[in-house]
Amino acid sequence: MNWKEIAEEVTAVGAGGDSKQPVTGVEYDSRKVRQGSVFVAMKGGSTDGNRYVEKAIAAGALGIITDSSQKFDHLLVFKAGLPVLEVEHGRRALAQASAAFFGHPERKLAATGITGTNGKTTTAFLLEALLNAAERKTVLVGTIEYHVAGEVRPSVHTTPESRDLYELMAEGEERGATELVSEVSSHALDQGRAAGVAFDVAVFTNLTQDHLDYHQTMEKYFTAKRLLFDGSVYPAPRVAVINAHDARSERLSTAAMRAGAEVRTYGIGKGDWRAAGYTLTPGGAILELETPAGRAKVTSRLAGEVNIHNLLAALTAAHARGVAFEELIEYVPRLKPVPGRFEPVDGGQPFTVIVDYAHTDDALRNLIALARQMTAKSGGRVITLFGCGGDRDRTKRPKMGLAAGTGSDFVMATSDNPRSEEPMAILAEIEPGLKASGVRYSIEPDRATAICAALKMAKSGDVVLLAGKGHEKEQILGFRTIPFDDAEVALTALAELGYGDVQ
Repeated sequence: MNWKEIAEEVTAVGAGGDSKQPVTGVEYDSRKVRQGSVFVAMKGGSTDGNRYVEKAIAAGALGIITDSSQKFDHLLVFKAGLPVLEVEHGRRALAQASAAFFGHPERKLAATGITGTNGKTTTAFLLEALLNAAERKTVLVGTIEYHVAGEVRPSVHTTPESRDLYELMAEGEERGATELVSEVSSHALDQGRAAGVAFDVAVFTNLTQDHLDYHQTMEKYFTAKRLLFDGSVYPAPRVAVINAHDARSERLSTAAMRAGAEVRTYGIGKGDWRAAGYTLTPGGAILELETPAGRAKVTSRLAGEVNIHNLLAALTAAHARGVAFEELIEYVPRLKPVPGRFEPVDGGQPFTVIVDYAHTDDALRNLIALARQMTAKSGGRVITLFGCGGDRDRTKRPKMGLAAGTGSDFVMATSDNPRSEEPMAILAEIEPGLKASGVRYSIEPDRATAICAALKMAKSGDVVLLAGKGHEKEQILGFRTIPFDDAEVALTALAELGYGDVQ
């Protein structure tokens, strides 16, 4: 592939120069530029790639695509003899150039995009498992990890930049993948990271307060989510799968239908795909499914009402992707819980310890409600440990405190990822919500110490919830990152309390 072939696929507002050399890559990070790379210099959330054009040239860039040409030395580019494309939208141009370079894998994979505040990761994992059970190879892109036709890789972002997404799709397609299952965050939708991907199926799980540090208002947050469905920026999906319980479901359904999508709703007691009845069990749930494709009674290993919603979303999406109803029902009992999503920690203790990613007030309420159901027969207490991330939406901190306190018997407020903020300052903004709830609580900024204290006070029949970090293996303290895994810390603490032995 050469410069002309790349340039022909990029929407430009100005162009100059040419190159006959073969293109060896497309990069937006100047540190990754090699001889023959096309460097896409674009404005980002925290930095501006146009500041690094000189470094890209020094590293061997073959040509420059820029959304802010006035920000770098044109004489430098001229002297280097490099062609330049000027574009209005840097991220859109990155997607166009990447799609061209990687051979348009988006045309070869059927894509399902999942968006929403809570439940994206679990729904994505469940959907991938259902597609794999139907003997389809997949590429999974999400918060916990990436999967490329069975190979597991660490996740960098919930939704990566388009260049990295196209590379993952291309590698998956080369290995026989036919499906893409991707979490699509509101940031990604707003910034255009999924540009060029025509999602065949789009799933909306819910919308609760989160990311207002970025979106500012709930309406703007919703508007970003709606982009996956309304055809205004991204192609409208063929099928829109929408949670019938969410307050904005009707507005979203209307927008999707106007854009030409078929709408399928799901829920408990409502929706096209619904659990007409259910029984929660110690090992999961028994569901009575009623759907346009058929009825069935199924047993799930996924605990709680929230996972009934996640399962219904995955089943609806998998059926929309052509998996037969009978195949779906057959495989449901084999679906496994997702790492860091209501994940039990067993050190031989006489009480239950659960690690969960719940990091919004709505997710925390759902988590605590599930724990309360588990203690209904034993009469045990619900002990909740949680924190709020630093350098993020501060308005949700007292709401998180209120949610934790309202449903719990005792709350241990601690650090999440404080980042550049002082942990005690974050906890001070959580505390009004705790006080308003009337719950007994304690504050301990050191998360490891807090986990140990919460486990130490637990008795037989209690449920201890370690909320907020879930699958994460690190904690961000100031400008350093340390290894930190809630499950591992809990196992070590349990061993120290005499309940088990860490191998």
